[in-house]
Amino acid sequence: MVFDELGDGVFRRRYASLDLNVGLVLGEDGVLVVDTRATHAQADVLIEELGSFTSLPVRWVVNTHWHWDHAFGNSRFKRAEIWGHELCGEALRVRGDEMKQGAKAWLPETHYGAIDDVEIVPPSHTFSSRASLAIGRAVELSYHGLAHTDADIVVAVPDSGVAFMGDMIEESAPPNFGDSYPTTWPFTLRLAMDAVEGVIVPGHGDVVDRSFVQGQHEELVAVAEVVTRVLDGEFGVDEAVSDGPYPAEVMRSAIERALTL
Repeated sequence: MVFDELGDGVFRRRYASLDLNVGLVLGEDGVLVVDTRATHAQADVLIEELGSFTSLPVRWVVNTHWHWDHAFGNSRFKRAEIWGHELCGEALRVRGDEMKQGAKAWLPETHYGAIDDVEIVPPSHTFSSRASLAIGRAVELSYHGLAHTDADIVVAVPDSGVAFMGDMIEESAPPNFGDSYPTTWPFTLRLAMDAVEGVIVPGHGDVVDRSFVQGQHEELVAVAEVVTRVLDGEFGVDEAVSDGPYPAEVMRSAIERALTL
């Protein structure tokens, strides 16, 4: 079975492409999908797999944030309620061309056509702080502040003990700081941690637990401390990149991002 059951009626599909996780929550008369992959073709594969797994229709979609690899498959789910933070909706509405160019920076040229063809569909249902979806069981959506992007949310299924945290947490690689808020990410993650227990699904990589999240929180605190010292003029970027918990190129990305904010 391609879907791993993490809790009662809650599954994840881990794709080799970008090591991306997609979530699946079975409701009373429909399915909720967490994130929709990067292209129409990838979303179509997901839909085909869902059809082989359950006869329930997809009635809800949740985007954990606005990055292309998590939301560019939305157009294949137009019959569903698509949910996300209000800033996720805004970003997908107004920054589509920029996002497509950003996607191409990550992909080989053979994938450019698939990105160009994407119809960007923002969430049709948005919220600012919290929302609860009644799908025959409760699914809780919560926003805690600036982190990996300005629109990261937690998707929690309390009766299963499973939470999807998107790229606020990374398991298979260091966190990506390209659109992040390095000095506030640790504080936001601390708030988000208070909302989750049990199995935690990151945006990419294997499932983790609270102890892993706590460890990554400590790493993000260390990044924020280095970044703050650079912003305060205590030392330069070239010196700072070797003074953090991640490889130099990751630290440089975090520092350079902070310098633009």
